[in-house]
Amino acid sequence: MVKVNYGGRRKIAMKKGIHPAYHKVKITCVSCGNEFESGSVLKEVRVDSCSNCHPFYTGQQKFIQAAGRIDKFNKRAEKAVKK
Repeated sequence: MVKVNYGGRRKIAMKKGIHPAYHKVKITCVSCGNEFESGSVLKEVRVDSCSNCHPFYTGQQKFIQAAGRIDKFNKRAEKAVKK
C-alpha cells in the first residue's frame, strides 16, 4: 500500500490485482426473452422476470388480498352500525 497525500489528507491507495474485472454483459430474461445490456463482474446474467414482463411494471398486478380485507372491514362496519 502506498500512502498518498491529497490536500493535506492521507489516503491509502487501493491494492492492484484484487478487484474483479467489470465489463458489459447481456442480461437475458428467462420469462419473456428480453435482452438488455448492463455492467457486471459476471460474464452472463439471467433473470426470472424483467421490467417488460413483471406485473408490477406492466400495470397488471392485482391486489386481491387488499380487496378481501377491505370487504371484511366493510362488513364489520355495517354490523357495528346496525347494533
